Formats: sequence, structure tokens, C-alpha cells
Amino acid sequence: MADITAIAKQFTDFYYSTFDTNRGGLQSLYRDSSMLTWEGTPILGAANIAEKLTSLPFEKVQHKITTLDAQPSSPTVASLIVSVTGLLVVDDSTNPLQFSQVFQLIPDAGSYYVYNDIFRLNYGA
Repeated sequence: MADITAIAKQFTDFYYSTFDTNRGGLQSLYRDSSMLTWEGTPILGAANIAEKLTSLPFEKVQHKITTLDAQPSSPTVASLIVSVTGLLVVDDSTNPLQFSQVFQLIPDAGSYYVYNDIFRLNYGA
């Protein structure tokens, strides 16, 4: 298996850059069997996931990654789990939001697609 940390970094750089500039462009990273759990709500399928991401109620967003961890997720397939934490700057707000996101990436034709994606905002007590 290739260096999973390098794969995870390359994936997340592409994912968040695309999210921040063209959310509709993320649909190709998902499949009909993919699931996104957004703030506790499950969404199945690439088209439904893309619809959710493009309908989020903000104009501008910038992700600032704080941590990135990756592990293999199967002993037989070159899949991986990627855990990300960071800050979201939404519509030029001066108060960034903390978030965490976990991806399960599955190999497909020399690349990877997102099989599972879990996103949560992290609120302080």
C-alpha cells in the first residue's frame, strides 16, 4: 500500500479546495452506495450528497485543517480511514467554527472514492 498519510493529504487538499470553490464538483468523489452523515442526518447516494452540500446556507466557506490522521481500514483492500479536524470560516465571519470529519476511502480505478463521510460541528461547552 502506498503511503496512506500522503494519500490522505492529497485527498483532503483536493476535497476541501473543491468544497471551498465549487461544492458541486464533489459529486464525482461519491458513488450511489456512498453515505454522508451530516450533523447526525444520513444521506445516501452521490446525487443526494451533492444536493445537500450545494444547498448549505452560506455563500463563502474556507476550511483550515488542524489535524489529519489516516489508517488502513481493511487487511485485504487498500482502503483507508481519514480523520480531519479544523476550522470553518463561513461568509467572512470573525468567529470560525470547529469541525471534525471522517472519510472512508475505497480504491477505484487507480484513485479513491468516498464510501463513508461523517461531518460534525464541534461546539464548546
